[in-house]
Amino acid sequence: MRRLALACLALVVSATSTGAQEAVAPDAARETGPTLAMSITPPPLEVYGRLPAYELSVLSAAGDRVAHVVTQGEVRAVLVNTLPGGELVGGARVGEVKIRDLAWVGPDHLLIITSAAMEYPGGLEVEVAQGEVLDLANNSLRSVFQNLSDVYRNMLSVHVAQIDGKPQIVFEAQNDDTYQIALYALDPVTMRSRVLERNQPNTRSYVVTPDGRRLARANYRQNDGLWQFQVEQGPGAWRTVWSTTALVDPPVMGGEGPEGDTVAVLASPVAGAPAIWRLLGLDGVWRPLPFEGDPSSLLYHPRTGRLIGAAYREAEGWRYEFSDPGAARTWRSIERAFQGRDPQLVSWSDDLRKTMVFSWGPTDAGAYHFVDLDAGRADVLGEQYPDIGPDQVAEIRTIAYEAADGMSIPGYLTLPPGVTEPRGLPLVVFPHGGPAVRDEKQFDWWAQAMASRGYAVLQPNFRGSSGLGLDHLEAGYGEWGRKMQTDLSDGVRWLAEQGIVDPARVCIVGASYGGYAALAGATMESGVYRCAVSVAGVSDLRAMLRWTADRMGRSNNAANRYWNRFMGAEGVGDRSLDQRSPAQLADRAAAPILLIHGRDDTVVPYSQTSTMASALRRAGKSYQLVELEGEDHWLSRAETRQRMLTETIAFLETHNPAN
Repeated sequence: MRRLALACLALVVSATSTGAQEAVAPDAARETGPTLAMSITPPPLEVYGRLPAYELSVLSAAGDRVAHVVTQGEVRAVLVNTLPGGELVGGARVGEVKIRDLAWVGPDHLLIITSAAMEYPGGLEVEVAQGEVLDLANNSLRSVFQNLSDVYRNMLSVHVAQIDGKPQIVFEAQNDDTYQIALYALDPVTMRSRVLERNQPNTRSYVVTPDGRRLARANYRQNDGLWQFQVEQGPGAWRTVWSTTALVDPPVMGGEGPEGDTVAVLASPVAGAPAIWRLLGLDGVWRPLPFEGDPSSLLYHPRTGRLIGAAYREAEGWRYEFSDPGAARTWRSIERAFQGRDPQLVSWSDDLRKTMVFSWGPTDAGAYHFVDLDAGRADVLGEQYPDIGPDQVAEIRTIAYEAADGMSIPGYLTLPPGVTEPRGLPLVVFPHGGPAVRDEKQFDWWAQAMASRGYAVLQPNFRGSSGLGLDHLEAGYGEWGRKMQTDLSDGVRWLAEQGIVDPARVCIVGASYGGYAALAGATMESGVYRCAVSVAGVSDLRAMLRWTADRMGRSNNAANRYWNRFMGAEGVGDRSLDQRSPAQLADRAAAPILLIHGRDDTVVPYSQTSTMASALRRAGKSYQLVELEGEDHWLSRAETRQRMLTETIAFLETHNPAN
C-alpha cells in the first residue's frame, strides 16, 4: 500500500454557480472571408495537444460527491469533491498513468481503471486494463492484483455489486497456465479476492446484477465462430439457451433488461439481418427493445442496473429516449437548459435527480456540469481546454456530398475561426480510423488545431463507417484503397465545386486506418494531394494480416476475418493486396509524406511505418520519419501528442501554406 499526499492536488471545482442555459454569445464583430482566419490570434499549438484538463467525471450514488481526473502536463490526479460547494474530500496523484475509467465502490472507495502495454508469454504485447482502489479514509492506492498470484494483470468485464451486504469489485482475469478466465470478487476494504466462477476456455463475459448474481454469460470459439448465450441453472451449472455462428462481428452482451428476465444483446438473430440491440430472454426468446429505431448505446439505472434508456448518434449530436418516467423528466429538463449545446449524459445519482452532463457549443471546447434538478442549479465543474477562448473555437458544419457512384457521403467541415463565408480555402482531408467507426459533430482537438492555423478540415464518414446504417457499413466491404479512398477525393472535388476550397491546396492527414488513407492518397491518387501525414498508419496489408495472425496464434481468427472483409482479401497470402499497399507502391508517391508512429503501439506495429520509410528511401521519394518514444496507438501522452501536432502543422505549412 502506498500513501499519497494531497498537498499538491489542485481544487478545480468552481465555487460559482452558473445557469446551464447561459451559453457564451458568439462574437458579433467576427469578420468573414478566406484570409480572415488569422485575424483571430490562435492559442499556441501546445494548448490543443495537451491532455484534457478535466475529464471522467463520475457522481457518487447519493450525488453528494464527484470523482474526476485532472491533468497538468503528463501528470494525472484523481480528485474527489463534495457537491455542491467543491470541498476537497481526497484524491491521489497517479502520475503518468493512462486512466481509462472511474467507478464508485460504495461511498468511501473508488476504482481507478488504467491501461498499459504488457507482454504475454511468447512475446505477445497487448494493452491491458489494470485497477487500483483509492481509499478515501486515508488517501491510499492499492492494486486490485496485490493479493492475487498466478494471474495476468488484466481486468476484464468489470462490475460493482453488493455481495453479502458489502460493495465488491467483480471482474475477470486469466490464469497463468491455461489462459482460462475466472470471475473474482474483491473486497475494497480488506483487498481480499475470492473466485466466484471458474470458467470454460471459451467464456468471454458475464452479465452481473447489482446484488452479484450471474444472470448470463457468453462463450465464443475463435476457430468456428460459435457464440453461445448461457444462463445459470445452479452453482457452476450453465445451459445454452441460444447460439449462433458469427465468424465476424460476434454478438455483444449489454446489461440486464427492464424486467430482469432478459439481457440486451447486440446481434443478428436471423442470418443476414443487421446487428442491432434487442432483448434476449433467459428462455432464449428474442424480444424488441422498448425504444424505436437502432440505438447506438443503451443506458441502465444506476441503482437497479436495469435498462431504462437508449442513446442515438445523429448528424447534429446525441439524442436520448427513456422508458423510465423519472429519467425522461430529468432529461427533458436538461435538454431545455442546454439547448443548442449537445448535452451528453455522463453520470447520475441513484435517484436520477442529480446528473453530470458534458456539453460543448459553438463558442466553447466542452465542459462538465453538475445539474441538481431539486435545487434548480447547474454548476460548471471543469473545462476540457480552458485556454481556448470563445472566439478561438472553429465552426463545424454538417455536410453531405455525392460520391462518383452516386452514394451520399455525410461528414463535417471545420472552418478556420472567424471565417463565416469560406471561399478558396486550403484544405486538410482528415479521415477517421477504424474503419468501422464514425466521426461526430463535436469539438475535436486535432481538427480544431489544424483549423486554427487557417485550414478548412474535412472529416468524411466514407462508406464502411459505422453508425450510419447497415447499407453504409456494408458498402465499404472490400473497398480498402478503392471506393473508401475515392470517397475522400470526391469530397475534395465537391468542396472545390462549391468554391469553398482551392483544389490546388489540399493535403491529407490521418491516424490508424486514416493513416493508411493518407498513404494511399499520396501513392494511388496522383494530383489530388500536395502532402500526406500518416500517424500509426497501415502501409503493407499482407504484412498487417501476418502480424495479426502471429499475435493470435492462428490465421483463422476473428480479427483477421474482420480485416479480410474490409480489405477484400482471401487471406494472409493474397498477393492482390500488394496493389493497394502503399509500401509496395512507394515509387508512385507524388507528394511529400510525413510518417509518425509510437514505439509502444500494440494495435498497428511500428514496423508498418518503418517499412514505408524504407520503401520511400529506396524509391528516392521525399519523406520524414518521427518516432514517438513511449507512445501507444491512441496518443495518450501529452508530450508525444504535442510533438505529433507540432510536426504535422510544420509539415502542412511547409508543403501547403495557409496564406
